[in-house]
Amino acid sequence: MKSLPARAGLGLKSMHFRDILDKGPDVGFFEVHAENYMVPGGPLHHYLGRIRESYPLSLHGVGLSIGADAPLDEAHLDALAVLIDRYELHAFSEHLAWSSHGDMFLNDLLPLPYTAATLARVCDHIDQVQSHLGCRMLIENPATYVEFSTSTLSEADFISEMVRRTGCGLLLDVSNAYVSCVNHHRDPQAYIRALPLDQVGQIHLAGFATQADANGDPLLIDSHGAPVAQGVWALYTELLGLIGPCATLIERDNDIPPFDVMLAEANLSEALLVQAAQAQGVGVELAAGRISA
Repeated sequence: MKSLPARAGLGLKSMHFRDILDKGPDVGFFEVHAENYMVPGGPLHHYLGRIRESYPLSLHGVGLSIGADAPLDEAHLDALAVLIDRYELHAFSEHLAWSSHGDMFLNDLLPLPYTAATLARVCDHIDQVQSHLGCRMLIENPATYVEFSTSTLSEADFISEMVRRTGCGLLLDVSNAYVSCVNHHRDPQAYIRALPLDQVGQIHLAGFATQADANGDPLLIDSHGAPVAQGVWALYTELLGLIGPCATLIERDNDIPPFDVMLAEANLSEALLVQAAQAQGVGVELAAGRISA
């Protein structure tokens, strides 16, 4: 599997297909949710095939339930393998979460207790996925609103050990890091620095909604329905200073605006990637905004 270019990408939405094909925008890559394409044919595959001819593509799963206390769904793994082979993908990622119990599937990404037993189960599942798909997967840090009192490891320590044991990569969702740290009254910069930054294969940026908890404190909700917040941009800039330019996705799954609005936000990320490349002496083609090692 090829690596994604160290550029800004966008989540691919069906209402933007024609804009992309007609205008050929300068976007580093597109990303799709795997479960939307687990059918043999139809218009989604028609357009995805055409767009894949011109752009790198990453696949982001939401249904493997890596953290569930149950075996992984072999049929789901088979469907992922078909997509990876069909589109010669540049990256595959999933969430550090669970979403199934027995035969019931929950339409949410739920948090895990960070214990030795959970770590062993998650690592076994990652090993199974990577062996089945024949590629390295990226695991995304979660956005959380509650924590387990039974946890014996910090989230950063859990993720670091997971990466070390399995050889998987980290999809560092900067927005999730910001949301979780605000919700749990932690320092987002310290959290970021505690992660295995040398194993980051992709970055996600997204918007959130702001509510209040029972004590009146801010409660951030990972809504993917708003522009990226200034605090997240600041944390992202700091991260790029630590690791250099890295493939960065702008996520938007709710209240999706016109394509040009999404492209403008991707261009903000692209400008920061170029600055990071210049700071680290990486070659930059300024005319096209492309980054090359």
